[in-house]
Amino acid sequence: MRISPGRYRTITAVALGLLITIVITGAAVRLTGSGLGCDDWPNCNDEHLVDVSSNHSAIEQVNRLFTGLVAVAVVGAVLGSFWRVPRRRDLTWLSLGLVAGVIGQIVLGGITVLVDLHPLAVQGHMLLSLVLVANAVVLLRRAGEPDGVPREPVVSMITRRLTWALAAVTGVAIVAGTVVTGAGPHAGDKDVQRFGVDISEAARVHGGAVIVAVALAVVLAVRVQRRAAERRALQGPISSWIFVAVLQATVGYVQYFNDVPELLVGLHVAGATALWAMTVWLVLSTSDAAAPGSRLTGPPADRYVAA
Repeated sequence: MRISPGRYRTITAVALGLLITIVITGAAVRLTGSGLGCDDWPNCNDEHLVDVSSNHSAIEQVNRLFTGLVAVAVVGAVLGSFWRVPRRRDLTWLSLGLVAGVIGQIVLGGITVLVDLHPLAVQGHMLLSLVLVANAVVLLRRAGEPDGVPREPVVSMITRRLTWALAAVTGVAIVAGTVVTGAGPHAGDKDVQRFGVDISEAARVHGGAVIVAVALAVVLAVRVQRRAAERRALQGPISSWIFVAVLQATVGYVQYFNDVPELLVGLHVAGATALWAMTVWLVLSTSDAAAPGSRLTGPPADRYVAA
């Protein structure tokens, strides 16, 4: 079997979409208090492999079964990397990274149930999901690049460092956000353990990291506007990042001052996942690959590679 580069990129886009979706469905399990709707693993309980006799068990069961769709998409990405013509080793390794991550999620999901939704296990489950999303974003980006052409920087070193700093602070904000959730009321079940930290203090750390990240993004946006090559490479990604980040911050503050209603928390989780995917895409946009003969020459700090 042989598939074209364009079709393979479609496969990777589907895998990314499903990996983002399962983060949201996992949040739905937690927000509806269905985390222990199935109190065993891999069976739903000690009597049934599949049990939808209650709302909680049905919600948890649907989320588990949805994992099967993710697994199919990931296997498709791996097989597609072998069937793609021409075959590229970097795409194969990136797709195998998805397999390793999904296996890790299955094991960690089982551990999370067996330890009665301990907040560290739940937090790890979320963060590993975001690692998988980052892997899938890189795979999608690489799958859309020309074959046999090395990636080259398209922005100056200072701009690249600013972009990496923005990514690092965004990561800190997301980790702090999982601590806030782990200390809050939405634990997946009413009787499970929570983080022993003051939720107000955790929220301040989270909000401070968000403010720093947005400030860095504004500095980066102003900088690239003054450089034509960098503006062509980063204007779209950084503008989209700022827009989503401001929406995220707004939802975050509204939910905090309204006793964290489930719907807004779910939107906040979805927004955080989307923002993280956009952050990875922004970092990748600082370098690019181009078809032979399409490079524009110029000083290294202003070189732009036309994809």
